[in-house]
Amino acid sequence: MQALILAGGEGTRLRPLTSTIPKPVVPLADRPLISYMLEWLHGHGVDDVILSCGFLADGIRAVLGDGSALGMRLRYLEEPRPLGTGGALKFAEELLDERFFMLNGDVLTDMDLTAQLRQHEQTGARVTLALIQVEDPSAYGLVRRNPDCSVREFVEKPGPEQIENDLISAGAYVVEREVLEGMGPAGTNISIERQVFPELVNNGLFGYAASGYWLDIGTPERYLEATYDILEGNVTTDVGRRLSETRLALVDGAEVSGRVVAPAMIGPGSSIARGAIVGGRAVLGRGVTVGEDAHVESSVLFDNVMVGPRASIRSSIVGPGAAIGDQCHVDGGVVIGEGVSLGPHNVLTAGARIFPGVVLPEGAIRF
Repeated sequence: MQALILAGGEGTRLRPLTSTIPKPVVPLADRPLISYMLEWLHGHGVDDVILSCGFLADGIRAVLGDGSALGMRLRYLEEPRPLGTGGALKFAEELLDERFFMLNGDVLTDMDLTAQLRQHEQTGARVTLALIQVEDPSAYGLVRRNPDCSVREFVEKPGPEQIENDLISAGAYVVEREVLEGMGPAGTNISIERQVFPELVNNGLFGYAASGYWLDIGTPERYLEATYDILEGNVTTDVGRRLSETRLALVDGAEVSGRVVAPAMIGPGSSIARGAIVGGRAVLGRGVTVGEDAHVESSVLFDNVMVGPRASIRSSIVGPGAAIGDQCHVDGGVVIGEGVSLGPHNVLTAGARIFPGVVLPEGAIRF
């Protein structure tokens, strides 16, 4: 089975992390974000993946390679400019099989794609949308179905009086290649959600009500939520299985003189000094240094981050090679970009974002 993954976005809502790292390969609990989708697809029989990308495409290819390590064929298609979801689909037409999965590349999920494909075949659908329940569908577009599972209508960002069900599109579709015949020519900017799917209502468009875990990793808050869910086993992943085998604490070739509180992942070459506490719900990449009496909790520190003595980092993300000075306090959804240097006694809170390469002298910011 084949899959087309749309991964051409710039990930603007995740900046400054995505200022220097392509969104699909932003590290998520010790591996590139897109690897979770590839692992999930492989588990449902997908062995041929086309990755539609644009922004920093070479960086994605350098990390993922040809897919052989994942047991699949991985090919890259670079859009000349942003073409929209439908435009990306049409641009890939010559590489597509007669039937394939199409997926948004920034979702973490363990939905049953095999069951979705089974329903697609049983109904004779041209396109089958995976639908997922959410607590508050007002920020999304509702999908209403007929009793035979065919899609009746879409309701974009519904008001309270319009919410008669809570199913939204989960960004995973089974598509028959014939659908592309009625689309504009390759190179045209097309929205599959606004221009293609509405035309298929009452003409072969069906919805599959999926269950399981689903999260759109589009913001730092959701990135942290995804990290916590992987660590705690709320979503089925290979990383979660490894953690469950080690009592939720993976310490891989690190030197620990302080204390690690599960769930946590500590990368190779990292060191945690005497009196320091890392965890719970913490991920440290490779070569991270945590100084004496420092505290890292509910946070992600990318490779080669340095945390000074008595510093504290909570509920925040620190990009690669950043340095957090002595007695700094970082808390409340702060995102620090690659190579940032915080001098001692800085205090950052309330979702502050510090972009790559910024140097703050001692005590420069006290939120």
